[in-house]
Amino acid sequence: QVQLVESGGGLVQAGGSLRLSCAASGGTSSSYAMGWFRQVPGKERALVTEITWSGSRRYYANSVKGRFTISRDNAKNTVYLQMNSLKPEDTAVYYCAADERYRGDSSWDPDYWGQGTQVTVSS
Repeated sequence: QVQLVESGGGLVQAGGSLRLSCAASGGTSSSYAMGWFRQVPGKERALVTEITWSGSRRYYANSVKGRFTISRDNAKNTVYLQMNSLKPEDTAVYYCAADERYRGDSSWDPDYWGQGTQVTVSS
């Protein structure tokens, strides 16, 4: 069983930056694919980005390409989401996720989830 705990959310002005962190524990989390989803009220949770256990492959949703970067530090069992040039439409609850399998597209359906962290971008 893998436990995921997110941190780093908050309020930022449009054009600003935030970095989210997700600490994983339990199981062999360093060998898992990990990623970030986001959800706004009334909409389904959507994949933002995903990374393989080695960091060799990454997937990004078109809406965040060139602005967001996912990375991981397996020694710390932590994955990061660096968010730059934030827009009001990036406002959402961001969820960390993990799974044994990397998918590399928006159909990734991970087994493990964090509780979420709110990101609010003001205009």
